[in-house]
Amino acid sequence: MTDNVKIMTIVRDSPLQNPLVVALAYDGLCTFEFGVVVEVFGLPRPEMGDNWYRFAVAGIEPGELRATGGIRLTVDGGLSLLEDAGTIIVPGWRGVDEPVPPQLCEALRTAHSRGARIMSICSGVFVLAASGLLDGLQASTHWRYTEKLQQRYPAIQVMPDVLYIDNGSVLTSAGSAAGIDLSLHLVRRDYGQAAANSVARRLVVPPHRVGGQAQFIEQPIPVAYESKRLSPLFDYLQIHLADEHSVESLAVFTGMSPRTFLRRFAATTGTTPARWLLNMRLARCRDLLEISTLSIDEIAERVGFGSAATLRHHFRAKFSTTPAAYRKSFTSSNEKLIITSETT
Repeated sequence: MTDNVKIMTIVRDSPLQNPLVVALAYDGLCTFEFGVVVEVFGLPRPEMGDNWYRFAVAGIEPGELRATGGIRLTVDGGLSLLEDAGTIIVPGWRGVDEPVPPQLCEALRTAHSRGARIMSICSGVFVLAASGLLDGLQASTHWRYTEKLQQRYPAIQVMPDVLYIDNGSVLTSAGSAAGIDLSLHLVRRDYGQAAANSVARRLVVPPHRVGGQAQFIEQPIPVAYESKRLSPLFDYLQIHLADEHSVESLAVFTGMSPRTFLRRFAATTGTTPARWLLNMRLARCRDLLEISTLSIDEIAERVGFGSAATLRHHFRAKFSTTPAAYRKSFTSSNEKLIITSETT
């Protein structure tokens, strides 16, 4: 039995009320983080249509700026550009002990108060913290900086082990590469799964890593012997998400004892089999809510939750919304791959 797949184009006039993304630049600019922002939000993408992001770079200091690696750059304007921005991105900061200019903090607070989203990558969180925009909120940064951030700004709930946090209008990410994950998350939030997948393909990176995933794991690259046994398991589980799985059955699949399997699975993924499966099922659920006309009951069956009630429980716990509300927010995506329940 195979799914009957249709391509359907749905046009919407304005995917964002304000698609202008402004990246901050400063003397001592973090080059990699800035490059991530330019790659995701600043490149022309004619395949995305006329409503894609617009992009500008605002210098917080006048004149030519220096970036890490001996690069020099000029910018589109100064802090006045923030007055028109829909999204402002702080791509790192020149040093966690370097003071943040008061005029920058004031510009960020003003922009946020009129509705702009503010996002930071890695050490850029210290700029948001200095502005007071993170008071009372959760925040993420590189694991090397979490203790200092918490000590310096006790009003912030620092989450030391996550890739990124989306507080709605204020977003923070962990280390440099986590900035890619958060940027793709924002694309997905603004334009849907298909757009995020398209950008990820151009970047040659996975389209989605859950924000709550650990920043680092004990053994990020398994040794060859274990990889031969665990890699086929990951492929198998992705294909058979709807099936029931136990530690015992997965251990048999890999040829390990249950105790050894649990230890090596955690060392390779940073989590337990149950949590890994739950995250994969929720990710697949989100995909189907965005790209299919399947009912909630049908999706629950396909991804392995068994019932719509179970799906709703886990979905709300993870994303703080219902599957129906999530689907409604994506019904106007520019392009949707519609999977129906018809079979041939």
